[in-house]
Amino acid sequence: MHPKLIQFGDFFLPTYGVLIALAFLAGVWITQRLARRSGLDTEAVVNLAVYCALAGLAGGKLFMFVFDFEYYRRNPGEIFSLATLQAGGVFQGGLIVALLVAILYMRRKKLPPWETADCFAPGIALGHAIGRLGCFAAGCCWGARCDLPWKVVFTNPEANRLFGTPLNVGLHPSQLYESGAEAVIFALLWRAFGRPHAPGQIIALYLILYSGARFGIEFVRFHEQAPPFGGPLSLAQWISAVLLAGGLWLYLRRRLVS
Repeated sequence: MHPKLIQFGDFFLPTYGVLIALAFLAGVWITQRLARRSGLDTEAVVNLAVYCALAGLAGGKLFMFVFDFEYYRRNPGEIFSLATLQAGGVFQGGLIVALLVAILYMRRKKLPPWETADCFAPGIALGHAIGRLGCFAAGCCWGARCDLPWKVVFTNPEANRLFGTPLNVGLHPSQLYESGAEAVIFALLWRAFGRPHAPGQIIALYLILYSGARFGIEFVRFHEQAPPFGGPLSLAQWISAVLLAGGLWLYLRRRLVS
């Protein structure tokens, strides 16, 4: 864990922030390449990426407040704290809000929705893979207790102060699990994009693969809030199940109409 990449006196570059910036640039670069290959307006696609990134950040924070409503209700001052600012938020929440913004923008700019979404899917996966490395460096989004040989032990008191990260105990490296899963998903999507496919099938495949991976990883993540509906599944797992079902429906539907 290395939350500060470079420090000079009181000034420092947070590793999380630097990796998030790199994640965005890498995702936009991939998306732009695929948009050009698909014959789309690359300027409009890049602008869409910026709007989606801003919407994703806002949506991730919004869902974080919803997930931890009781905590923020008891500690309203934490909403504007440095820890909240540096926290990555809930990725699925960011994805949902970004999708809504994307739909509105594509309608306004008359971009073909399924072809455009397909161009974004591999870039989202690659950006998320890099972003989760930032989570690991910062110490947020940590895993449940773990005694396996690949457990990780966080020792930096700054992570505990900002995020409440447990120190000096073995934890599942859930951030690395998700980063690795997203890297594999990126490779699969990149390969699928280069093969004949119906418009919409690449983004559908992303929803299927990521939701399935996230559903499984949630079992080894630490959760402060109790599972909803009195069951064993976290809220993120319920969202993953819905997105996975939607992805399967979309994949089959787009294949039938091709």
